[in-house]
Amino acid sequence: MRCPYSGLPNPLCFSSVPGRVRVAVRLRPRNAEESVADADFADCVELQPELKRLKLRKNNWDTDTYEFDEVLTESASQKRVYEVVAKPVVEGVLDGYNGTIMAYGQTGTGKTYTLGRLGEEDTANRGIMVRAMEDILAEVSPEIDSVLVSYLQLYMESLQDLLDPTNDNISIVHVKRTVKGREPAHSSDNGNSTSMARSLRPPLIRKGKLVVVDLAGSERIDKSGSDGHTREEAKSINLSLSALGKCINALAENSAHVPVRDSKLTRLLRDSFGGTARTSLVITVGPSPRHRGETASTIMFGQRAMKVENMLKLKEEFDYKSLARRLDIQLDKLIMEHERKQKAFEVEIERITAEAQNRISEAERNYADAVEKERLKYQNDYMESIKKLEEKWMMNQQNQGNERKEQMVHIAEEVAEVKKLLSKETSLRKAAEEEVDNLKSQLAQLKMSEASANSEILKLRKMVEDEVCQKEKLEGEISMLQSQLLHLSFKADETTKRLDRGGPGKVPGGLDSPVSQFRSQLKDSGNGEKASVAKLFEQVGLQKILSLLKAEDADVRIHAVKVVANLAAEETNQQKIVEAGGLKSLLMLLGSSEDETIHRVAAGAIANLAMNEKNQELIMSQGGISLLSTTASHAKDPQTLRMVAGAIANLCGNDKLQTKLRGEGGIKALLEIVKCGHPDVLAQVARGIANFAKCESRASTQGSKTGRSLLIEDGALPWIVQNANSDASPIRRHIELALCHLAQHEVNAKDMISEGALWELVRISQDCPREDIRTLAHRTLASSPDFIAGLKRL
Repeated sequence: MRCPYSGLPNPLCFSSVPGRVRVAVRLRPRNAEESVADADFADCVELQPELKRLKLRKNNWDTDTYEFDEVLTESASQKRVYEVVAKPVVEGVLDGYNGTIMAYGQTGTGKTYTLGRLGEEDTANRGIMVRAMEDILAEVSPEIDSVLVSYLQLYMESLQDLLDPTNDNISIVHVKRTVKGREPAHSSDNGNSTSMARSLRPPLIRKGKLVVVDLAGSERIDKSGSDGHTREEAKSINLSLSALGKCINALAENSAHVPVRDSKLTRLLRDSFGGTARTSLVITVGPSPRHRGETASTIMFGQRAMKVENMLKLKEEFDYKSLARRLDIQLDKLIMEHERKQKAFEVEIERITAEAQNRISEAERNYADAVEKERLKYQNDYMESIKKLEEKWMMNQQNQGNERKEQMVHIAEEVAEVKKLLSKETSLRKAAEEEVDNLKSQLAQLKMSEASANSEILKLRKMVEDEVCQKEKLEGEISMLQSQLLHLSFKADETTKRLDRGGPGKVPGGLDSPVSQFRSQLKDSGNGEKASVAKLFEQVGLQKILSLLKAEDADVRIHAVKVVANLAAEETNQQKIVEAGGLKSLLMLLGSSEDETIHRVAAGAIANLAMNEKNQELIMSQGGISLLSTTASHAKDPQTLRMVAGAIANLCGNDKLQTKLRGEGGIKALLEIVKCGHPDVLAQVARGIANFAKCESRASTQGSKTGRSLLIEDGALPWIVQNANSDASPIRRHIELALCHLAQHEVNAKDMISEGALWELVRISQDCPREDIRTLAHRTLASSPDFIAGLKRL
């Protein structure tokens, strides 16, 4: 492989390792002082530019050889130095990469000459900084590109702007270029739509930052000969250069920690060494054997820098500001065009209005003329009609005698017709009288039916009165049962507390009462066992207990729901409660009651019923998740939240309900409950998340689920990672199990790595007290390609 800058073979060429720091060494010729003082001594440095080597004389017979990316003799021109050291970096900056050009060496070896020479007397002596600015300004376009320049000085750990000393907000700025020819092609039959789509597309710009650094002299303080304030300056310089050397050493040795915060210089150059910039370093040395120690230190600095590799990164982004300006201009043009068209439209409207008015006026005139003509026509017709009527009247007077005779004949005919009608009416009246007699007989029959109906009504009234009496009797019996239930519930609670304390105690009660039966059961079963609550209320009956859940008295409802909760704690009673409608009643209590005691006890009873798979499906089908979520959002007592979280946790363990539970807000309800912070509540939430993750892992293994975990999509992963190492062992155990199940599916690996779960898996695989979880974590880390790659990076 040949170097693209010199054309010579070079194993350390930039192209072999694109991000490696490129280092060139430049030898300064002897100055007048050295020519006199070192006249009897040979140079301590020997260059072999064709081999890219430098030999440093240790003594008259021994030398050390070093290889660099470029070796520049004392006769190398400023142009040559720029082309091999800086030009590739400048071209990269124009292409959108960050770049750094740095000079390092002993004071007086030519750092500032190499970098900052202005070339005012001789343009051939222009340094890297001037030539780089010339190349940048020659390449950019003032219309679409921009170049910003800052000139800074780091003096005794204080950053100063040399162009604007009053500026205290100092930043290193970018060359910004617009990229042409990168717009995607769009085909359309309508050229206007294509133009509009292109105008709405923001231009693509590239930003590159070029940092040119002229470091201070690297010689020791005692050799610099400085004193007083100058000595303090030299100390500060040495501290900064020492911090830079430590960073380069750490990067060259692939150390996990790079101390970039030890100095402002290293913070400014954190992108140049180990960052994303393309970096070229030129180290300057002198030939004098008196400074062989400083020369050797400079050479070793360059050798270590050559081991540093950066991750080059192209910086491209859309120029939305330019798009906004362009759209503003287009908007102004459209507004002006719209105003012009609006004005033309108004003029056209005025013209059409005037034309319409003229036509209306003409039509009105024509209408008036036509009306007048019609009036005259009708007047003439009227006069003619009057004349004709008068003539006809005269003729009628003549024919009147004949008409009277005809009228008498007509009257006689009419009288005969009336007689016929009278005869017909008489026959119709006789038929109507017969119909009335028929109706009277029917009325008598109806009265007899009415008497029979009245007797039936009396019977029905008696039956209703009997039903009312029976109802009153039943209400009295229910009242008695309510008082018995209150008494029994109070005594049962008191007895349970005594049994929990282990004390013998006495259970009061009347003769032949259920409490007496309960006391005898306690005596038969022993002091250490609890009698079944279901047997205690066999005489009362489950239906009557459930009916008391709807009682108007709040105390009755509270005691009734406690009894149901105690019954639901035994698996043998759960199916009976569900079949009798107890589950539906408990869910209705969650939605209708505002008493938190009822909420707590009802949620506990639902949690007990939710341990059965068939009951879980019933709870989901009756909107149980929504009711439990609403209860949790209004609850203030941690025990209520614990009961709600326990019920949801049991539902999370059903494979069939995963999607529906998540869709109705079950996961988000658990994440809201964790705000309580109570350890018992958090343990139930952790159990629910572990159950959900286990079901998801099983579904992924069976192939019935693809894609990311629903827990991750609902934002549960940060809380899981945060509590993975909780001091409470129940929380930690469930969270560790949840992490292991989530890690089983490869599609979750990237999210888990980004949220820090990888370290927790490593900890679980080493420190978890449960061997099965520890083995599962270890097997997951060893089988996941993403986890293996993440561990290698870390």
